[in-house]
Amino acid sequence: MARRASRQSSAVSTTPPAHRQLRAVAYTRVSTGPQAEADLSLPDQRNQIAEWCLANDHVLVGEYEERGASATSEKGRPQLAALLERACDGSRPFDLIVVHSFSRFFRNNFLFEGVRRRLKKHDVRVVLMTQPFTEEDSAHVLARNIFGLFDKYQSQENSKHVLRSMKENARQGYWNGSMPPFGYRTIETEQKGKRLKKILAIDPVEAELVRLIYRLIGEGDGRSGPLGVKSVCNWLNERGHVTRTGARWGIGPLHDILTRPLYAGTYQFNRREAKTRQLKAQAEVIESTAPVIVTPDLYQAVQDPLRSRRPSEAPPREVTVPILLTGIAKWAACGGGMTLRTGTSSTGRVYRYYTCSPAMRMGKRTCPGTNIAMTKLDDLVTTALVGRLLTTDRVQEILSGLVARRQSRVGPAQARIQALATEEAEAEVRLKRLYASIEAGVADLSD
Repeated sequence: MARRASRQSSAVSTTPPAHRQLRAVAYTRVSTGPQAEADLSLPDQRNQIAEWCLANDHVLVGEYEERGASATSEKGRPQLAALLERACDGSRPFDLIVVHSFSRFFRNNFLFEGVRRRLKKHDVRVVLMTQPFTEEDSAHVLARNIFGLFDKYQSQENSKHVLRSMKENARQGYWNGSMPPFGYRTIETEQKGKRLKKILAIDPVEAELVRLIYRLIGEGDGRSGPLGVKSVCNWLNERGHVTRTGARWGIGPLHDILTRPLYAGTYQFNRREAKTRQLKAQAEVIESTAPVIVTPDLYQAVQDPLRSRRPSEAPPREVTVPILLTGIAKWAACGGGMTLRTGTSSTGRVYRYYTCSPAMRMGKRTCPGTNIAMTKLDDLVTTALVGRLLTTDRVQEILSGLVARRQSRVGPAQARIQALATEEAEAEVRLKRLYASIEAGVADLSD
């Protein structure tokens, strides 16, 4: 009986464990919008991943589809961000992330390794369907790194050739990009190969508003002298003028219109690095012509006062009084910060007061705002601080703390001075004894 039970136990122990189906999600990606619109690559990736999961007895439980996003970084890829957040939220909703190939997931080996290790901590594995590498095999790891470096090189080469084509496109007077600046629209002129060539054309309604903005900066509205950028924002918002998207005007969009040479007929392409926004060398910039909305003379007349008020060009104004609450005080009605403004009366007296920053920048429609004299608000705040902080008990506590900190620094020095004084006194006593011994002939001076 014991031998039979032993045989049965042995038979049970050698039975292979039941196969567990792994849960997989698909990640598909194309680099550009036209690729997504063609509706060829994404369905092909999706179908191949589904067939692969079926052949390997995996369950496809979801899909993340990235339409028109670069694989050189994690930025600008909302589907990838959602996928990684779901994979690392602790619930472990799937076991595998299946991608068609390395280039569909990343074209940067360093970023890929970081994401792969992050997923590994949550027991989620990335499977490259057409490049089946294993993490245990050192040769496979080496091959994967080589593929990653090659994909990155290929991406950089593609970028270089695309930029070369876009520069030539700009030289020929065509528009690179989809959204034209405010005041312009694009029209299709001809088709070369598979691409439609576009040029800039003036939008009559928006262009008239651009001319108005330049007139307000250069001449004013007829009731005052030339206006500043903030004053023009207020003027436009108070009269119901809006941007192309229906938003109120702000300093940034308005300043962009006022500093673009495009409106005076000169279109500059490739001025800045796409990622770092650093200015490129002048030799890399391509200049082309564009329809003129404002005359070159008016454009230049506006640039001079803007440049004179630019902080990087002009020294900061001398402030004769301390500004206590700028950047700290907020207006309760809208939650916006309070900023300092100055005014001059007819007698020449200068008034300083705090005002609501959103109301000042975007007009009264944004917030009714308020003005509070600087001395009044400063006195209210300082009086409240004195009443709460500078009480007798509080001052005594502060002074006690200062004395304690001073004592903690002075104490060791005093102890060291006392020790040195004691050593000096002992040395004096020994010297006196030595001199007395020499005088008495007990000790020799040479000794």
